[in-house]
Amino acid sequence: MIKRSLIGFAVPFFAATQAGAAPTQLYWGDTHLHSSYSADAFAMGNESADPDTAYRFAKGQPVIHPFNRVRVQLERPLDFLVVADHAEYMGLIHQVRDKSPLLQASENGRKLMELWDGTGSKAVYHDIAGSVVRGQPYADLVTDAIRTPIWNRIIDAAESHNEPGKFTAFIGWEWSSIPNGANLHRVVFTDKGGEEAKRYLPYSSITSNRPEDLWTWLDETSEQTGADFVAIPHNSNISSGLMFNKVDSDGLPITADYARTRMRWEPVAEITQIKGDSETHPSLSPDDEFADFETFEHVMTFGAEAATDVDQNSDYIRSGLKRGLEIEAETGANPYKFGVIGSTDSHTGLSTASEPNFWGKFGIDSIPENKDRETSPHADGWSMSAAGMVAAWAEENTRESLFAAFKRKEVYATTGPRMSLRVFGGFDFNAADASSTELAETGYGKGVPMGGDLSQAPEGKAPSFLIHAVKDPEGANLDRVQVVKGWLDAEGNSHEKVFNVALSDGREDLGAETRPVGNTVDLETGHYSNSIGDEEFATAWQDPEFDAAQRAFYYVRVLQIPTPRHTMLDAVALGKSHSEVDFPAVIQERAYSSPIWYTP
Repeated sequence: MIKRSLIGFAVPFFAATQAGAAPTQLYWGDTHLHSSYSADAFAMGNESADPDTAYRFAKGQPVIHPFNRVRVQLERPLDFLVVADHAEYMGLIHQVRDKSPLLQASENGRKLMELWDGTGSKAVYHDIAGSVVRGQPYADLVTDAIRTPIWNRIIDAAESHNEPGKFTAFIGWEWSSIPNGANLHRVVFTDKGGEEAKRYLPYSSITSNRPEDLWTWLDETSEQTGADFVAIPHNSNISSGLMFNKVDSDGLPITADYARTRMRWEPVAEITQIKGDSETHPSLSPDDEFADFETFEHVMTFGAEAATDVDQNSDYIRSGLKRGLEIEAETGANPYKFGVIGSTDSHTGLSTASEPNFWGKFGIDSIPENKDRETSPHADGWSMSAAGMVAAWAEENTRESLFAAFKRKEVYATTGPRMSLRVFGGFDFNAADASSTELAETGYGKGVPMGGDLSQAPEGKAPSFLIHAVKDPEGANLDRVQVVKGWLDAEGNSHEKVFNVALSDGREDLGAETRPVGNTVDLETGHYSNSIGDEEFATAWQDPEFDAAQRAFYYVRVLQIPTPRHTMLDAVALGKSHSEVDFPAVIQERAYSSPIWYTP
């Protein structure tokens, strides 16, 4: 039986589970994939999976794994992909290996070639990465003559694989600002094609590590070329308290102009990926029993002195959303009014985000025997997460349509499974809407989708949310659907609360005391059963604690039943007990919707 309910009152529903033609369709992708053109990817075991390989793999074609040289293939291809190689020294390590004449004419180029001959690619990578972290880049290695051929290859690969209506290859890169090891990286991609992209070179943190300067460049380049851009902050969990700060890069309070500029270019943020989950932290959300999920706190210092006085509120998505409400009340504009997406940050050239088909962050940790090797400062292959994916509700699979979905924030994240999730907010949703076979049409007709806004509530009414969550057809059942609410009180202080709005197996909602869904994972074999949990939830939920005078946001979190984590599967493969690995044996995968905001 499928559970469809209004505020927890379940009713049986036996009609078809697939709605008819809807205004938008669901597309799956990865907006954060590195190829061998990224120096760290090359140095850590990926010398051959270039952008062309990345696109072929994403489209479901067989390719050769760059480290272990086996044939690999996605059973379920992606619908879209951004190859986001680091702008900093993009493709340089290839040119060092190939002893490019351009580098031979450069003092630092000759130095790097000598370093390669003496100690290999990893030493070259640490040398050039250190120059960026120290703020002392090699000017003779970032000339237009050196950078342009690599950028053109990336553009040409995207153009050759872009098939409107079938597969979307976005042109993009990563701006990898890392002041004193603080991760302020942004993945940048455009809605336009090669003609426009060849009129500029990717903006790099070598030019500036200030986000404000990136936005200025985006504005100027957009004006000059007609291209639009999306910049996606990633790994806020290791930003050393800077990603969702109260102040700008100069230490000045955030203004309305700053907020509007940031939201123009950064409509979404990455909530989950290989280097951990950035939704929230148990110290920030002590009443949330699911807050300690894939926690990763290894700052990438590269020899720099890490910050010690870190405001964790600036590192996580939920507290960033709350801070946005606070700043909006003071300035009239919200700098953190973003939607959420997930992506991999894989450096293998292979977009793999599922626990049983996880090929690691780098080439070297793609095999179980190498998972003890350090892949990031103080972190190894065991500590990496098999995550994540981005889902977009768009009219068609084209650059223009998908890009528009990102801009309006009608996108969401999962930690890997392909759970379908629709969320609409309004003031008139009811149980009959949740039972409709035309749920999407009803949602668009009576409310706004995820990423949208609700304004002053009608007298006597509270926001209601129409939520439809369906399990991955090839994955695990669902445990529950939750709504996470953040709001601002009359004194300007922000708060949060997590509501269970749908529970599987007929369980009673007792808040934090709610009976767990159970666990069918066999700790000896890694097998699990879908004998618990539900396949689908369709629910209309109304905020029972609504105050029409308070700013608020609402987003949906969907949890699967427990399934094996990749660490357990690799331990079993190695003939070890799961207890020999200092990481969880099981995981509750999840999906996060983009929020809907209420403004009085």
